[in-house]
Amino acid sequence: MEHYEHEPQNETEAALLDFKMGLGTFTQKMPEIAHHFNAFTEACFKEGRLSKKEKQLIALGISVYSQDEYCIIYHTKGCLDQGASEEEILEAIGVTAAFGGGAAMSQAVTLVQDCISDLNQYKQ
Repeated sequence: MEHYEHEPQNETEAALLDFKMGLGTFTQKMPEIAHHFNAFTEACFKEGRLSKKEKQLIALGISVYSQDEYCIIYHTKGCLDQGASEEEILEAIGVTAAFGGGAAMSQAVTLVQDCISDLNQYKQ
């Protein structure tokens, strides 16, 4: 188990830590599957005809549509890490809500906005 320099400061950071720890445990138990999954994911998200930022925005939209809370948090962070503005993120999840209806919108107006707020507090 990894040691961390500090305790999670908010729910977003705690969820990211839970995901990282769970992935580490899975990797120890199923190294070959984890290796192939990670290699595939890295290939999908590397710069190509679509930018890394565009790929993160797509991934966030799919995460919101499928209501996968860990992926919503992870890809909201990915969007911010790739330089997406809050407006770009909200526009992308607005498009998602046009397809996903109220269920997608509920994730957009709660979890995504909370993540943006939590993650942006470290930039200040």
